[in-house]
Amino acid sequence: MFTLGLIINPLAGIGGSVGLKGSDGAEIVKEAFSRGATCKSSERTRLALNVLTAIKDQIKIITCPQAMGENLVAEMGFDHQVLGRIATNETTANDTCIAAQQLLDQKVDIILFAGGDGTARDICSVVADNIPVLGIPAGVKIHSAVYAVTPKAAGEVIAQLASGDLIDVKSHDVRDIDEDAFRNNIVQAKLYGEMRVPQAGQFVQSVKQGGIEIEELVLQDIAADIVQNMEDDVLYLIGSGKTTQAIMDELGLDNTLLGIDAVLNQALLQSDVSELDILTYVDQYACKAVISIIGGQGHIIGRGNQQLSAEVLKKLGKENIQVISTKAKIRALEGRPLIVDSGDNELDEHFSGAIEVTTGFQDQIIYPVGL
Repeated sequence: MFTLGLIINPLAGIGGSVGLKGSDGAEIVKEAFSRGATCKSSERTRLALNVLTAIKDQIKIITCPQAMGENLVAEMGFDHQVLGRIATNETTANDTCIAAQQLLDQKVDIILFAGGDGTARDICSVVADNIPVLGIPAGVKIHSAVYAVTPKAAGEVIAQLASGDLIDVKSHDVRDIDEDAFRNNIVQAKLYGEMRVPQAGQFVQSVKQGGIEIEELVLQDIAADIVQNMEDDVLYLIGSGKTTQAIMDELGLDNTLLGIDAVLNQALLQSDVSELDILTYVDQYACKAVISIIGGQGHIIGRGNQQLSAEVLKKLGKENIQVISTKAKIRALEGRPLIVDSGDNELDEHFSGAIEVTTGFQDQIIYPVGL
């Protein structure tokens, strides 16, 4: 089941139609209402969700109370869960931040939000680059590069993700302008951070199927990305297979092709570890596992890496499992989801949804994990 986090800023864009050049702040909202402005962000969100009605059975929406999402998804008949409560009748930036934190805690697959640059800025302050996000353009100011081009386009991207299409994930700027200066025809944009955004569209084919020499270059790129992002004093469990072997080659370490190696501070701690070895290590260190797709059916757990048992996976947590693959291997699945077969049905269900897969240097995609 694909888990979609949804935040609607009900007041986004309210100042636009009445010439206020923004909607940030209680006084601006009050003035907008006095000029006859109406809330439109919910209807913008409806345009996005309309695209998803055909695949309702594949999606669960986790959203916010009342006008921040609950009212709309309930009306449209989506399977949904509501988090928290709204402190006042008129929502504030603080409500957005609280909602973003709650969705982050729920480990949703992606946050879809309706708003403008102020909303994006609020969400970025909480989420940063921890999970992918996508904006439905509903504000007056849309200077940030985290929005779909239209509400419908936002829905189409989510539909592709939920259906298992290959979608790149890239970091993009979150920017906002000084509204007071803007009202005086001065544009002063400021960078507030970056968030990771799915990129719909055609992939650039970087490898040819069966081209061994080019495939090796891709594996080197994947390995370089993993090694560059290795953290000090974190123990890395490098899984079995040719794809993960490239990581050990990049580190200059001996590799167990059909086993799991423990690496700490880019040095080999132990070769060919067992389940019991791993259970000992996870109690001693912060641990992450780097695994690849094993076999032609898309298994990431349960084939060739049984050392990563259900007990180990429960201690590691889904957020500490990093999957790597070439795009050619992903394409060969023809849209079939990745498979977790741990022997624990409840755990397998917990791992289902969507996961990021590193497919090159600073190159990630989102791909579904099924049961």
